[in-house]
Amino acid sequence: MKRFVGLCVAASAAILAPQFVSAHFKLLAPESAIMENALGDPQKLGPCGGTTANAKGPANPGTPTGIVSKAVGGSKLHVKVQETVYHPGHYRISLSVASRTELPPDPEVTLRDSDKGPQSVSAVIMNPVRPPVLVDGLWPHQSKMADALETDVTLPNINCAKCTLQIAQFMAEHGRNKDGDFTYHHCADLQITADASKPIDTRWPGQR
Repeated sequence: MKRFVGLCVAASAAILAPQFVSAHFKLLAPESAIMENALGDPQKLGPCGGTTANAKGPANPGTPTGIVSKAVGGSKLHVKVQETVYHPGHYRISLSVASRTELPPDPEVTLRDSDKGPQSVSAVIMNPVRPPVLVDGLWPHQSKMADALETDVTLPNINCAKCTLQIAQFMAEHGRNKDGDFTYHHCADLQITADASKPIDTRWPGQR
């Protein structure tokens, strides 16, 4: 009997304890720069996923896939993600040319106090966007998305041997994560060749 009561108390405590539901997403296209599991993990640590537990150095957390997708500058690139665990919020797509240090910091977040601690309310959306951000405030949603999220984003007309395309997910109504705070991250490595019929976009590093 005592064992049964103890199990009930433990179960009740687990139910009543603060719960922070983590959102997750997989990067389906272009192919991810690191290995992802069925939920898209590891994805908390900025700028490109991973966690401090599996980091192999600040520039390369997680297990690299070694995939570099080819793209044409000044053209559309198809981006596709699948949200595997729901949370309200929106996405941002950015591009670095020479180094991942060029990627923008996670968006500034407005917080509120709750009985579970600080929770996210909203995040700053860049409008209009400027390099290195390509799109911000993408796929805003307040309910579960059953289908994959897809869009075509226009790449700058540049040349780069190994650019980094970052997809960052801001999560509203979320507690602070040890890694990533209120943002999850995935990246894809791109080799972009400029379209010779179009002018080079000199707003981006190293372009003439």
